[in-house]
Amino acid sequence: MRNRILNYSQKIRTLITEDKADTDWNRVLNDLLIQISFFQHERLIHLLVTITFALLEIISIALCLFCNTIMTILLSLLILCLLIPYIRHYYLLENEVQRMYTYYDRILEKIK
Repeated sequence: MRNRILNYSQKIRTLITEDKADTDWNRVLNDLLIQISFFQHERLIHLLVTITFALLEIISIALCLFCNTIMTILLSLLILCLLIPYIRHYYLLENEVQRMYTYYDRILEKIK
């Protein structure tokens, strides 16, 4: 998904900056809206997964405070190792979708 969203964002950015006369901006706008909806859905799913792992991390840290064993510490570290990539991926999705909103606005200006 990372490559897909970055490639699509680059493609739209290139279309907007080149501003060719033969570009069908209505088609580009409709395609952008469809892709934004796909990426928004992906973003929502990753938000839920990230929140779940963050709650699991909080619970595992609390468990470490009450039962200070090597297994609880390892559990906490394992969940943290999974949480960090989820946060990074969600950050990417969030920023790229926000960027696509600005592309949408710029394409609307071109149509008008």
